[in-house]
Amino acid sequence: MRWSATSYWRLSPLSWVVLLLGLVIFGIGEGLLVQSHFGATPWTVFALGLAHQTGWSIGWATACTSALVMLGWIPLRERIGVGSILNAAIFPFALDATVTFVPAPHTVVARVALMVAGLLVFALGASLYLSTRTGPGPRDGLMTGLQKRFDWPIAWIRTTLEALAMTAGWLMGGTVGLGT
Repeated sequence: MRWSATSYWRLSPLSWVVLLLGLVIFGIGEGLLVQSHFGATPWTVFALGLAHQTGWSIGWATACTSALVMLGWIPLRERIGVGSILNAAIFPFALDATVTFVPAPHTVVARVALMVAGLLVFALGASLYLSTRTGPGPRDGLMTGLQKRFDWPIAWIRTTLEALAMTAGWLMGGTVGLGT
């Protein structure tokens, strides 16, 4: 794509715009999913549980989790990019803003509509962000780093990481549901 960066650190002005816009849209989509109260993506279930236990906002819990997960990249020798860092900063901010300003609907039909909208917006934001090729997100870098290190099938690694994050989040009080 013409807005894809030439490296993780060399971005054209258009790459910057698509990266930043994609990350904001990505976080808004996750926030809509959270506000549907039908669950969230597995790592956000973890952040919800962590927020429940600590009193932190979901965005702050997400940012802290992202930073810790990225520390796990060091022994895996995973390459960090500007997109990796901005994912850990902008996504949580957009998530918090959405949860703050978008009210949770009261009817099941409205909740389902918000969940579907959240999934679509999330997918759009993720595809824009990823298309810039500016580095993996914190969780994706952990996944690809583990795959390179152990040569296990990527599907096993992804499924295991997300199952562990979701289960730990649920045990801490995070919401698991249809949207998960």
